[in-house]
Amino acid sequence: MSHATTLQPKVTIGLDLGDKLSQTCELDAAGALQGGAAVATTRKGLQQYFGGRARCRVVLEVGTHSPWVERLLTALGHETIVANPTEVYGGRRRKRKNDRLDAEFLARQGRSDPALLYPITHRSTQSQQDLEMARARDQLVRVRTQLINHVRGVVKSAGFRLPKCSAESFATQAARYLPDPLHAALTPVLTLLAQTTTQIRQYDRQLAALIATRYPAAQHLQQPSGVGPITALVYVLLLDNDPTRLRCSRSAGPYFGLVPRLGDSSAASPQLRITKAGDAFGRRLLVSAAQYILGPFGPPCDLRRYGEAIAARGGRNAKKRAVIAVARKLAVLLHHLWITNAIYDPNYQHTPVIDAA
Repeated sequence: MSHATTLQPKVTIGLDLGDKLSQTCELDAAGALQGGAAVATTRKGLQQYFGGRARCRVVLEVGTHSPWVERLLTALGHETIVANPTEVYGGRRRKRKNDRLDAEFLARQGRSDPALLYPITHRSTQSQQDLEMARARDQLVRVRTQLINHVRGVVKSAGFRLPKCSAESFATQAARYLPDPLHAALTPVLTLLAQTTTQIRQYDRQLAALIATRYPAAQHLQQPSGVGPITALVYVLLLDNDPTRLRCSRSAGPYFGLVPRLGDSSAASPQLRITKAGDAFGRRLLVSAAQYILGPFGPPCDLRRYGEAIAARGGRNAKKRAVIAVARKLAVLLHHLWITNAIYDPNYQHTPVIDAA
């Protein structure tokens, strides 16, 4: 994506994307309104409106359609700026809001100072496609969990219980202990569960192949305990397979929304929740890895000791704060391992120093 240049564009167009129709607003170099139109949010509609024009600056907000629209406009020769509405508007609500006003707001901000739009860079098409494979697997895992809970709940409500087993083997195990009165209702669900598990395994093989052939960095990032192939691969894909997208490793915390919001005012400095900025899927995987590290099966390491020290302070939600802190530190650690290609030492801060003398 082309970010803002130092030259004032002759024409700046604000593009408020809608699912079916998008609103444009055109400004000249002096900021005078030159008109606008409703454009179909299709490749044909946008090509008809923006094709054949002299190069202009087009400003749009990040959203469902913004990746392909940004690539289309760039291919047509225009300078495109994709605004981050979360940073632009924050929690404020404008008193007057409609598509035309939104398009004009984007155009005026893009014409005067694009930095106020907090422009973002979309991931490459390849990274986005591979990321969608991991997201699809995650959806199937969620569906499988819901189906398992449904079956267990129905059986329990009938006065029976199913034995404990893994999610992968649940369909086979449950079929053996299913009460006769519930066979007709639950056998199709167990069949669907078995099919879902088969598809999840297929996704696992495809994602493992991606790591082996296209994203070797994901293999390197699996060194810390709790970080499996899915977490490592999603981490790499969310950064578009390019660790330099972050200025430094410490930027990983804010990138994944794992840092507290800021609300300092005068002498007041309240403790706020985390920002939850960035991708929710990646943040959830990091938090899950942190829960494993702090859980009963997590081995002793610097990350575990760091989280235990925070939890030991007590106070409200101490354990939750410890998990988030470990997830944030893990995000920073993974970026450091990636950009330096270092070997992970789980006890780096507790390694005794041997005196050579």
